[in-house]
Amino acid sequence: MTDKTLRNGFIAAGLMNIIPVLVLSRFFTNEVIPETDPAVMSNFGLLMIMVWGLAYIALAVNYSKAKWVVGVFVVEKLIYVIAWLMWIVNNDVSKVYKKDLFAGLFYSVYGINDLIFFLFFLFVFYRIQFKST
Repeated sequence: MTDKTLRNGFIAAGLMNIIPVLVLSRFFTNEVIPETDPAVMSNFGLLMIMVWGLAYIALAVNYSKAKWVVGVFVVEKLIYVIAWLMWIVNNDVSKVYKKDLFAGLFYSVYGINDLIFFLFFLFVFYRIQFKST
């Protein structure tokens, strides 16, 4: 992968943390998302997801100089994947769809999105590690 492709990956990761949160939460007015998983997806939690997205975008140009920050992104994404898997195993997403389509979509896909970007950040981390040795 070229540096430009990787830079665009950081921007895509950031946008995927910002745009779907705003749309599916209806700009934080969708009450079903936070009530469904208040420990992780409160409105504050959703806002912090967007802040992580801004961090990805902020690092897009200089990611290769911040290997350990990329490593933090790997850990952060892994935590969200685990949280999502635990939620999926212990809950019925069809019940969320019955309450609200956008909330159902949110809970159906957020972990898949985080898994994709976990793998992306892991790849970037190892690529930086390999280039620096």
